[in-house]
Amino acid sequence: MKERPLVKSLAAEQSADAALGVLSHFRVEFYDCLYTRADALFELTDAVLCSDGPVTSLVELTLTAEHRRGHGAMYDAVNHGWLEPRRLRRLLASTPLPRAADGRIVLAVDVSNWLRPDAPTSPELLFCHVYGRGRSADQFIPGWPYSFVAALETGRTSWTAVLDAIRLGPCDDATAVTATQLREVVTRLVHAGQWRLGDADILVVMDTGYDVTRLAYVLADLPSSWSAACARTASCSGTPAHAAPPRAADSPASTAASSPSPSRSPGTPLTRPRRATPPATARPKPSPGTGCTPACRLVAPGSTTAANSL
Repeated sequence: MKERPLVKSLAAEQSADAALGVLSHFRVEFYDCLYTRADALFELTDAVLCSDGPVTSLVELTLTAEHRRGHGAMYDAVNHGWLEPRRLRRLLASTPLPRAADGRIVLAVDVSNWLRPDAPTSPELLFCHVYGRGRSADQFIPGWPYSFVAALETGRTSWTAVLDAIRLGPCDDATAVTATQLREVVTRLVHAGQWRLGDADILVVMDTGYDVTRLAYVLADLPSSWSAACARTASCSGTPAHAAPPRAADSPASTAASSPSPSRSPGTPLTRPRRATPPATARPKPSPGTGCTPACRLVAPGSTTAANSL
């Protein structure tokens, strides 16, 4: 059987002994997070990580060398096993994190869809906007959107440290869920000693689908800076200390241009009809300052101009 190196998934600057020590400690702590059917869930996790390709069937995982039990034990673990999520989140926050070149923590926020087109009876399905399926055309496919927070590092590597994941429901406000998720992640990092007074602010990066102005205002008390793409060729960045709530005096151009892109919406409820509003009953365009969409206007430290979306 081909040997699979384990050290490559850890920080490159660590020695082999130190990296294996971190890995061994994580495996012990992860096993303690499993409360019911712990052995079967632990072997199932090893089988997923050591699989030679994408996992397309749970039964195939029972054929790997890491899974020493039969398929019956696997189904029993999936149906009746239990993992304590809060303990796992604290464990992930205490593990050595990848950092940027200047030593600061960089967190990325995004939504990834678990498409379930063949599971119409699954609860709380949403219409997920995806690309590259069906002649490279964008489509809406039923599935579950998940909001992820991951720590990034510089350099040519595809490894990221996922710190949290939450499934978005039909009635959830994506911005409110993201704000709560980021607050909990940063709080755990501070409690774990990953950030201390005097360190550089935690940089949070996101794309055009997020209301960065609202997030920066709501999370202004956190030691974090923000960077978000406002258009294909523009970006907004700044720190919460310089952020302000949306003002009524914002210009119509900046107010309308910073509206979140509908293509990056986490999901559309299945019960919501997607019909265009007839011209006769179309709502009038709100006047500037009515609070329809907040302007993306964050001033970077030391800058004299605002980075407005174009």
